[in-house]
Amino acid sequence: MKHLKKLVLLHSNDMHGDFLAEKIDEKLVGGVSLLSGYVSRVRQEEPNALYCIAGDMFRGSIIDAEFQGMSTIEIMNMISPDVVTLGNHETDYGVAHLLFLEKCAKFPIINANMYIKTNHAHLFRPYKILEVDGMKVLFIGILTEEVMAQTKNDGLVGTVVSVEDAAKEVERICNAHNAVDIDLTVLLTHIGFEEDKKLAASLDPACGVDIIIGGHSHTFLTEPAKVNGILIVQAGTGTDQIGRFDLTVDTGENRVDSCVWQCLPINEQTCPYDRDLERLIAKYKGQTDEKYGRVVTRLKRRLSHPKREQETEIGDLFADAMQESLGVDLYLMPSGNIRTPWLGPIVMLQDLLECFPYDDSVYLFKASGAQLRRMLLHMLRDEVWAGAHSEFYQLSAGFHVVYDRAAHAFREFRYQGEELPDDTILTVGMQAYHFGILEDSFQIDPEELYANAKPRPIASSCRQVLEEYLAEHRQLDRQTGDRLIVL
Repeated sequence: MKHLKKLVLLHSNDMHGDFLAEKIDEKLVGGVSLLSGYVSRVRQEEPNALYCIAGDMFRGSIIDAEFQGMSTIEIMNMISPDVVTLGNHETDYGVAHLLFLEKCAKFPIINANMYIKTNHAHLFRPYKILEVDGMKVLFIGILTEEVMAQTKNDGLVGTVVSVEDAAKEVERICNAHNAVDIDLTVLLTHIGFEEDKKLAASLDPACGVDIIIGGHSHTFLTEPAKVNGILIVQAGTGTDQIGRFDLTVDTGENRVDSCVWQCLPINEQTCPYDRDLERLIAKYKGQTDEKYGRVVTRLKRRLSHPKREQETEIGDLFADAMQESLGVDLYLMPSGNIRTPWLGPIVMLQDLLECFPYDDSVYLFKASGAQLRRMLLHMLRDEVWAGAHSEFYQLSAGFHVVYDRAAHAFREFRYQGEELPDDTILTVGMQAYHFGILEDSFQIDPEELYANAKPRPIASSCRQVLEEYLAEHRQLDRQTGDRLIVL
């Protein structure tokens, strides 16, 4: 005989400080005030409701950056998620600061595989068991090293490295709680959709994982994926939508009997306002508007950055600004450091900081034509087009690269109108953080580049260089399609 109970499971991921609603076609869309209103309404309508977040609450807005995540924690405290897992950007302000923010959070933050190297003690509680209407729901948080590059600068913090190792950690936790009558097991991950599928395939069905709620790859789905009997979902990015499971759980068999999943829009037509939360956000926004509400420049038109794995207008502009200002032959601008899809035509300082939130020093290194070909060939590997959430870079002016995906080869690799010889040495500029992960991004041994010349810092703040360039120029414009062409 079945013992059926209903559970509504709401979820977000990669919110990135997306606090404010946007006006689209004269209608307000997204923002945490409307999101909070929807979550509150569901909690009133459905007594068995839980809300969870699969990482990256931080970064992406000037409000979050100005208060180094403290504003985000205060805002999230008002929404009161039932459980949250870490994303890679939770460590952007430093691991020590993250531990401070956790103390300020009035909701549980879980992660099963970050630890202190000296004694292997967990930094956070690995899991959380929530009880709803007699049902026990086990949540486990997973974040692998592939998305934890920030912690490589911290010699005391480690993490389980691979998806396979993460699967063993999940199975260990599940086995340790077999004596507890767990009715539903949910993995909150922040490793990307493709890695979620690999993780599901690696898990022993006996450990009883029912659902993976993921993040990191900003994947929009119309229906759940199902691998090894495990449902896998993700809800895009920001606060314009929320994922919703309407589950019927068989508490006798400890499994999902039936479910409906939707990715629902958050807008003023479907969601009530949380007025109290709106007042809190207005307080923070007033402070940042006063500090950052000045005009930096006016572009000729609004420029776009619709997708990170392609040449974009904002990417071209930023790469050119850095290349011209610093006098290098090539500037590699990280696509992932551009966090908004639009910029301009009026560019306020807060617009620039939200679009490009990651300040860093700049390194110069030298690379041969042959080395640059190898580096970009790795950047354009097949996994990128299959959805791997990998590093991708915008090229400054002067380069014309045509890549044939079917042949896995370049048809053209030109610099200043001429095919770039293998032995020509060029100067290359890159942010220090990305220079530190060259081997991961481009699969090139840094010692090869040291053989050309010793890399050196050439600017202490890439953001200051960019801001100064934009302030000195007006009516800037960029057209894409001539630097990085993928066939």
